[in-house]
Amino acid sequence: MNRRGIIYGVGVGPGDPELMTVKAIRLIQENDVIAVAGKDPKEAVAYRIAAAMVPEIGHKELVSVHMPMVKDRELIALEHEKGARLLESYLDQGRNVVYITLGDPTIYCTFSYLQEIMEKDGYQVELVSGIPSFCASAARLSMPLVKWDEKLHVLPAVHETDMELKEDGTYVLMKSASHMKQVKELLQKNNRSVSMVENCCMDNEKIYRNIEEIPDDAGYFSLIIAKEA
Repeated sequence: MNRRGIIYGVGVGPGDPELMTVKAIRLIQENDVIAVAGKDPKEAVAYRIAAAMVPEIGHKELVSVHMPMVKDRELIALEHEKGARLLESYLDQGRNVVYITLGDPTIYCTFSYLQEIMEKDGYQVELVSGIPSFCASAARLSMPLVKWDEKLHVLPAVHETDMELKEDGTYVLMKSASHMKQVKELLQKNNRSVSMVENCCMDNEKIYRNIEEIPDDAGYFSLIIAKEA
């Protein structure tokens, strides 16, 4: 009986290939099966980031894992099961799998759902941290997220349509694009200094340093940092 392989959930960072960790690069280089979310792995942002640092990734076996962006929870659960079973089929052959993901695999990452299924099935899963988008965005804005005893609140704005920003400290609003107009109206009611980075660390990056500059039709990879004024 073959020894089962290990699956690695590997964060490739926010967009700049030079922000990939040495460990992420090494794991991609050392393993032959690379899994990526999406219909075409080579079109995925995570793949393009990794390919810039590890060109030989294009010669490895690329596995496409379908992760639909829909609200139907039953459909999502079904696709997660299918994705986990697909990855397990490689692990059962004794092959390791490197699942690459944008940012960090512990922060609002779809791989988390696959991890839960595979761990229940008895497979070994290891996570490799990457630079989170909100840390990279703060660096691009040349601002500290928090100092001394300030609190940091990280919210997925796409799911928090009735959120309020009543707590002290800095708010990070991730995945804000689909509700940008509503999010801007909320922020305007609060006495906060607002900045946003769109497509952080990518070629088409845009930086907005106040709420008036932020467009209602901002792209999917838009992250807002709202600090106390």
